[in-house]
Amino acid sequence: TGLLYSNSGTLLAQASFTSETASGWQQVTFPGVAISANTTYIVALHSTTGYALNSGYFTNNGVDNPPLHALKAGVDGPNGVVTYANFPLFPTSPSTQDYNYWVDVVFAAN
Repeated sequence: TGLLYSNSGTLLAQASFTSETASGWQQVTFPGVAISANTTYIVALHSTTGYALNSGYFTNNGVDNPPLHALKAGVDGPNGVVTYANFPLFPTSPSTQDYNYWVDVVFAAN
């Protein structure tokens, strides 16, 4: 399940991945979600079967792909937050390793 939260934890959008494969790119669309410039959002993934991650990915740098910016850990809270549960839940625990869980954002302005 892909999820989009406000920085305070309000669920803004949720969608289920379909036609999944063991490897490769998966994509879901959150149609009609209004977002604001210069605002931090949390993009999350819920999986009961696994995930990919890189430790320390956001420790020293963020990632810029204008108009979106994945912030360096500590700029506006932690980056690489996590919550382990059997159901989708707002991630509240900072990973101590500034993980990148490879949940990428595809953005289209209208």
